[in-house]
Parts: sequence; structure tokens; C-alpha cells
Amino acid sequence: MISKIAKVALGLVFVGSSVFAQSLADAKKAIDAEQYQKAKGMLKNLTVTQPTNDENFFYLGWVYLVQEYTDSAKVSFTKGTAANPKSALNYVGLGVVALQNKDDAGASASFNQALGFAAKKDSKPYLYIGKGYLLDAKDGKFPVNRANAAIDALNKGKAANPKDAELLVELGNAYRSQLKSNDAYDAYQAALALDPKSPVANTAEGVLWRYADNFEDSEKQFQAAIAIDPNYGPAYRELAETDLTEAQTNLKVASVKIKEGVENYKKYLSLTDQSLESLMRYADFLVNAGDYVALQEVTTKLSKSATTNPRVYRYLGYAAYENKDYTNGLSAINNWFAKAQPNRILPRDYLYLGRLQIASGQDTAKGIENLKKYAELDTTKIQDAYSEIVAVYKKRRDYVNVANNYEAIIAKVHGKALLTEHLSVGVYDYLAFRSQSGASKKDPSIKPDSTLLVKADSALSYVQQKQVTPSVLVPTYRAYISDYKDQDYATLKGLSKPYYEQIIAILSAKTPLADADKRTLADAYAYLGNYYQYHDKDDAKALDNFTKAKELNPDNGYAKFYFDSKAAPGTSAKPTPQKK
Repeated sequence: MISKIAKVALGLVFVGSSVFAQSLADAKKAIDAEQYQKAKGMLKNLTVTQPTNDENFFYLGWVYLVQEYTDSAKVSFTKGTAANPKSALNYVGLGVVALQNKDDAGASASFNQALGFAAKKDSKPYLYIGKGYLLDAKDGKFPVNRANAAIDALNKGKAANPKDAELLVELGNAYRSQLKSNDAYDAYQAALALDPKSPVANTAEGVLWRYADNFEDSEKQFQAAIAIDPNYGPAYRELAETDLTEAQTNLKVASVKIKEGVENYKKYLSLTDQSLESLMRYADFLVNAGDYVALQEVTTKLSKSATTNPRVYRYLGYAAYENKDYTNGLSAINNWFAKAQPNRILPRDYLYLGRLQIASGQDTAKGIENLKKYAELDTTKIQDAYSEIVAVYKKRRDYVNVANNYEAIIAKVHGKALLTEHLSVGVYDYLAFRSQSGASKKDPSIKPDSTLLVKADSALSYVQQKQVTPSVLVPTYRAYISDYKDQDYATLKGLSKPYYEQIIAILSAKTPLADADKRTLADAYAYLGNYYQYHDKDDAKALDNFTKAKELNPDNGYAKFYFDSKAAPGTSAKPTPQKK
């Protein structure tokens, strides 16, 4: 079904509309309904048939802006100022282009020029200044400074014309973007009081309810919008997004709601002209719904057009990675980075670039750097990003870097105890030392780094102090660390004895014991057997502990050596420490 949608979409996107309305009002209605190709066709026709009407050029430029074709937008706005040198809206458009290009000074100059040309009670320039500030979204989030600038402009527009319902809806959107729910609600209600039959206002208020996880009232608002205009596509899109949000917050209804969401999104697509922008939004939905098979199918088809929005390569890269198509995924994400304006790059783009570089085997070092870049740009994802880096080093058995990156998580993530990470530092620093120690026996030039044992024991000590429920892993690895410091049976000090006794205390209270637990417990008793034999010279206690070790694990090397020695008196060799 999705492939059919994609085929229809491609035909409509690339062939274009052949029906041109003669009314600017119809074109504006098409923009509101997100029928961008249809609106573009109408407006291109109007700029030819009504070349002196500067508004035709403005709304055409605005469609280009929404579709992220800033160069084309600038051309259209410039033509608008040529048609009317005092065109306030077209100077607003040029200011928004400057905003998109991170030229705040140029944007302010154009906005001031626009407002100088605007009539005293004309709220439209303020409306589109506000809209312009809200175009600069990252993953649906608006920078606070941009949102505040939008709110300021829109409130000035409200003062100029309190009865502009469209402006009040946009003011509500600006407040909503900053989670100022009461202010947003008041703005939407004021808009609906002026225009109760506005599908735009009803839909916007429905989104506000979704933000509050009030899915019932949210759906009511969308249904009200659909009752007003059954062909108003954005209501179905927001209904689909609400289905998805409810699915993510309530696992009991997840499968049903995701299915409903897909159907509502298909309805949305059927009511738009299936423009690239509509399909990009659909791609956003598929990413959030986790339907990467459908996402790759749609984006692969879209990517074959020379006129496609570069953003399609982002989605293709994401989908290909999730579908384990690493070669095509890396090509797509590299294409996105090559074509995208720097301000369009998201932190998540670095995540997928890094993942694809690593998974494809192209450049693991660069891949790791890009995962770190992702964490740097989105500090809420530090733990996730570094956990992926840790997985790479684990696969390579590079234990030093495993431990180092767990330490990076501990250093960078605040407000969490991170006991698992501290435990991992201890374990992997120990494993790193053990690896070095083993290698040094084959190559004497290799010098094991004893500071690794110090770091390991420190991390494990921290866990032991902070944990609520004792974990047998902690004393086990602290015992292993102490074993390295106390290997000579002739001068055995018993540094590991307290930890092996802790192991026995923890596992003796556990029922039933897994096979791994029995082996660990046998090791603990065997150590005590050695301790009593070589340190205390207490044969009775030694026999008791070795017997327990043998009963738990007949293959325990220390116990076997002990009993073999008993069977062959006169053996003078000492038992060889087991690799742990």
C-alpha cells in the first residue's frame, strides 16, 4: 500500500498541477491545507497574469520558504519588491530568508523596512515575521530567542489588529512552542471567537491538548476541524501524530494506535497534492513510528528525482541503517551532509553518520568522533551515544577504551548515580590489566599498567559503598584485583580473603544457585582453602573449604590440585593460579 502511495506521490510531485485557480484567496487556502504544489502552480500563474500584484510574488516565495528552497524564495520576494518597491510583505520575506541564512542583522533591517511601509492597522507583516521566526525549528523544537522574537512581533500585530484570527492562531503556536499552555489556549480561544469555523484554529488547539497528553479532547478538536472542512488535510496529519503519541505513552493501545495513525496519515496524503513537503512530514512520522522499511521504500523513490528536497537523503540514511543496508545508508547520509545548509544539520544526523561509518567498516575512528559530536550537540543523549561507543570497543576487545568511555559517561552525565557505569569501569580496567599481563608473558617488552588495577578497585569500592542490594560481581572483581597483588603462596598475605568471604555470604543466601554461581562460590571456597593451607597452616580448615569447592564444582583447578596432592604425598609444587 505504501509503495502505491509513493508512486502516486511521485507522479503528482514531479508532473505538477495543471489546474490553476485565478484567485489569490484560493492559493492561500491551498497553502493552509498544505497543498503546496497546487498553491505553487496557482501562484506562478498569477505572477504571469497579474505581474503588478506584489502579494502573488510574496505567497509564491512563502511556499518556497516552507519547502526550504530559500534561493527560489529570495528570487520571488525580490520580484515582489520590483513590482511594488513599498511591498511590506516581500520585505518581510527577504528578512525571513536572512533569518534562514543566520543573518540576524540583515533580517532586522528587512523587517524594519517592511514595517516602515506597512499601514498602521495592517497586521499581516507582523504575522509573517512571527511565522518566519517559527520556521527555524529543530526536531519540532524552537530556539527560545526565536520563539520570543515571534511572540513579540505577533503581539505587536495583535495591537495593530486585534481581530486578525490567523495572527492569533500563530501567536498561540508561538506560546505553545515554549510550553506556555495557558497563553496558547487563550490565543486559540480568541481566534475561535472571531472565526468559529476555522479548521486551522481547531486543529492548533487540538495539538495543544496533545501536548498535555489529553488525547480525548485533542481528537475532539481535530474532528471539529474535519467537520468544518472534510478536505482539511492537516487535521488528519495531527490526528495521526496524536495516535502515535498515545501509542508511545500507553503500550496497551500502541499497536492499534500506530495502525490508526498510519491510516490517518494516508488520508492526509490523499487530501494534499502529495508534495515533497507532505512526504517529508510523512517520513518524519515513519521515523517516529519506527517503520523503517516503508521509510526506505518511499525515500529511495523520492531520491531518484533531480529536483528532490535534499532532506530526503537524511531519511534514506536513517532508514538504510535501521534496515542494515549500510553501504547505501552511508552514501545517502554523506549526500545529505554535502547538500544541506549547515543550519539544517541536526544532532541526530551525526548519530547516523557515525553509526553508518562504523557499521560499514569505512572509518571507525571518524564514526566514533561523530557519535561524540552527537553527544556534544544534544547533551540529553550523552549516555546513549557513549554506550554505542562502548559497544564498538567491546567488540574489538579494547578494554582500556571501554573503561575510558564509561568514565566519560560518569564525567559528563550529572544527576545520576551511574552505579552500572562505575561497575563497568572497574570490570573493564581489570580486564585491560589482565590482557596486558597475559601479553607480557609472551612479550617481556609489554609492561602491564598497574594503575589500571588502582582505578578498577576505586570504581568498585564506590559501587560497594553506594549500592542498596549487594551484588556478587563487586567483591568478585575486587578479589580478582587483589589476587594480582598477592600471588606468591609462600608469602600469601590474604588480601583477597575479605572479598571471597563476602562472595560466600552473598551466594550462600541465594537459592537456587545457577551453574555460574556455583563456580564462583567454588572459587571462593578454594581461595580460603589455599589461605588456610599456606597462610594459617590449618589443614582441617583447608580440607573443609576444598571439599566444599569440589562439591560445588568438581572441575575447580585448585580443589583438584589439593586432592591430587593428598593422593600423592610429597608434592612440593604450588597450585597455578587460574585465569579469571
